[in-house]
Amino acid sequence: MDRQTQDFAELFRRFLEEVVQAQPDAGGLSPIGLRLQEFLGTDVASLPVVTHAIAAHRLVDADVALADLAAESGSEPLGVSGGQMRDQAALGELIAPPHRFPYSPGPIDYVSVPSGPDSTRRVMSFGLHLLRFDGSPLVVLQRAARPERGRNTASLEVLTADPAAADAFLAEFGRRMLALSVLRGQVLSFTGNEYGQSAAGATFLPRPTVAADDVVLAPGVLDAVVRHVVGVGEQRERLRAQHQHLKRGVLLYGPPGTGKTLTVRHLLARTPGTTAVLLTGSGIRFVTEAAELARAMQPALVVLEDVDLVASDRMMHHGPQPLLFEVLDALDGLDGDADVAFVLTTNRVDVLERALADRPGRVDLAVEIALPDQESRRRLFARYADGLPFGAEAVEAAADRAEGTTGSFAKELVRRAVLAAAEAGREPTDDDLAAALDGLLDDRSRLTRSLLGTPSGSDSGEAEAEGMSGGGSVTGYTAGY
Repeated sequence: MDRQTQDFAELFRRFLEEVVQAQPDAGGLSPIGLRLQEFLGTDVASLPVVTHAIAAHRLVDADVALADLAAESGSEPLGVSGGQMRDQAALGELIAPPHRFPYSPGPIDYVSVPSGPDSTRRVMSFGLHLLRFDGSPLVVLQRAARPERGRNTASLEVLTADPAAADAFLAEFGRRMLALSVLRGQVLSFTGNEYGQSAAGATFLPRPTVAADDVVLAPGVLDAVVRHVVGVGEQRERLRAQHQHLKRGVLLYGPPGTGKTLTVRHLLARTPGTTAVLLTGSGIRFVTEAAELARAMQPALVVLEDVDLVASDRMMHHGPQPLLFEVLDALDGLDGDADVAFVLTTNRVDVLERALADRPGRVDLAVEIALPDQESRRRLFARYADGLPFGAEAVEAAADRAEGTTGSFAKELVRRAVLAAAEAGREPTDDDLAAALDGLLDDRSRLTRSLLGTPSGSDSGEAEAEGMSGGGSVTGYTAGY
C-alpha cells in the first residue's frame, strides 16, 4: 500500500469514528415528528405508542372505519417519505431525530384491495391521520401487512397525550369496523401466501343461485339439511327466548359426485345476507380465522370441504393432527347462542367418525348423500338431457342401465353424446346417447367412472373405500355434482 493510499485510509477511518461517536441532538425531531408535535401540542418524543393488530383480511374494514372516524374531524391523510424502509419503522422511530433518515411529510402509500366479488377499494397501506376524538388530538398510523417482510398482520399505531382517549378511540374503531364491514353478508374464501402459513387475505366469491329442484337427492334428505342449517336461523329469536342453542354442525357424507357440493351451494343460495366462509384443501388451516369472523359477522356459515383429508393426515402420522384438533376446537369454541352453522363434507366418513365421537356435540346432524336410486337417476339424467332432442324413453333406459352411477356420470354421459353428434355435423340422437353409455360402461373406462365418482366394477363400495375424490368444488363453483 503506497503512502497516498495509507493517508486516505487513515482519513476515512477517522471519519467513520466521528460518525459513530456523533450523538444526535436530544431535543431534535424528524420533520414528520415536528409536524406531529405541532398537532398534538406536546413533546411527542416522550409519548407511548399504542399498537392495535388487525387481521390481514380485515384491512379494508379498518380503512373504512378509520376514514369514517377521520371524516368526522375533517382530517386528511398524510404520508411519510424518507427511505425504502420507512414502512418498517415504528411510529416512534419515524419521529426520532433525523440522524439516519429525515422522515418527512410525503405521499401516501395505497393498495387496491377487493371489497366484493366485483369491486375494489383503494386502501391506505401506509399513512397517517391527524384527527380529534372526543376533543382529544390523536395521530393514527395505518399499516398494511407485509408478509414478505415477516409482518403478517395489519395494524394501527395511536399516538396521543391522553391514554384514555386512545383506549376509547380503539373501542369505537372496533365497533365501526364491525358495523361498516364490507365482509358482512359476503361469500368468502381465505387464501394463503408464499411467505408463511398466515392468512394473506379474503377472496370474494359470487353467491351461487342453485334452486332446490337442481339438487336431486333421495326424498327428504335436502329438506332435513335445509331445516337444520336455514330453519334454525329463521327461528333464532324464538329459540333464544326458549334458551335453545343456535350453533349447529352438519356433516354431509357419501361417495364423490353424489351431490354434497351442490347441496352446499343450495344452502348458500338459501341464505342471502349470511356471511359464508368456504375452506377446502390447505385452506382448512384457516379454520380459526373463519370461526372468529363467523362469530363477529353472525348469522354466518362456515363450510369445510373434504375435511377427511385433515383426518387422513392424522391417521398417516399415527398420532394427533393439530389441524384436526383446530377444526374440532373451532366447532366447540363458539357460544351456544351464536347463529353460526358449520357444514362439513367428506367422502370418507369412517376417517372422521371416531374423532367426532370422541368429542361429542360438535356435529349434531349427519346426513348421508348416497348414490342415487333408480328414481333419482332418472331425474338426474332428465335434468342433464333437458332441452336436447333425446327421447324420454331413451333417457330413462340409459338411467336404468347406469345403476350405481352419480350425477357427475350423467352430466358427462350427455356431454359425450352431444360431442359425438357435433363431430358428425348433426343433432344428437338416442343412438348417440346409447353409444356414449356403452363407452362409459366399458371395462376400459373403469378409471374414468371412478373419477366421476362412480364405483368401479360390481363392488359398490370400492371407490369410496379407495378414497377416490370427485365431484365439484364449492370454492371453485364447478357445475354439477
